Amino acid sequence: MAHIVVDDSENLEKAIKRFKRMVEKEGIIREWKKREYFEKPSTILNRKNKALRRKLMKKTRKTRDTKGY
Repeated sequence: MAHIVVDDSENLEKAIKRFKRMVEKEGIIREWKKREYFEKPSTILNRKNKALRRKLMKKTRKTRDTKGY
């Protein structure tokens, strides 16, 4: 849970910006969006497999480009 301490002399806008950065850093919004709707386990598995395939394709493309083929 994001938690910040605000001093009396601190500007409110600055404190809000600090809070937003902390929330973003902890991934709270991302996690909330992920859990907003139910996703079937098979859909989760398919999404993860697609991401892995994309990552491997990018890696092979990168190594192929550096070798000069």
